[in-house]
Amino acid sequence: MAVRHQLIKRPPEAVWAVLEDASRYSDWVVGTSSSRHKDGHWPKTGATLEYTVSLGPYTAEGETVVRLYEPPRCLELEAKSGALGTARIAIEVRPWGDETLVVVDEHPLRGPGGLLHNTVIDALLQLRHRAMLRRLADVVEREAP
Repeated sequence: MAVRHQLIKRPPEAVWAVLEDASRYSDWVVGTSSSRHKDGHWPKTGATLEYTVSLGPYTAEGETVVRLYEPPRCLELEAKSGALGTARIAIEVRPWGDETLVVVDEHPLRGPGGLLHNTVIDALLQLRHRAMLRRLADVVEREAP
């Protein structure tokens, strides 16, 4: 399980404004080059968006489903990555004075990712989360107060 946190220099409402905007998903999720609405009303429970992952010349399609939506505290997603399986991604948003502490907790659920899960994969997820949370902070902090 990979858990990482980031202090964002804006109030929780500003963080939620970005998390609730499906069109901004690719702005902060590392590796995602584009995202688009599929079903439901993002980010209500059951809503789905599709995304494209680009790593050099390699591209793949995926889908993310909202499994839990409890504003202003928690958003849990299930990322479906085709043959790689699925992962649970929990995003917790905590007020921290005038700022916001965001905690991401991710672990594989189904498929080869779950079967091959180990400390090396967790270390790679930590690197990805560090970049993802920095991108989320940049997007949120760039917005006018």
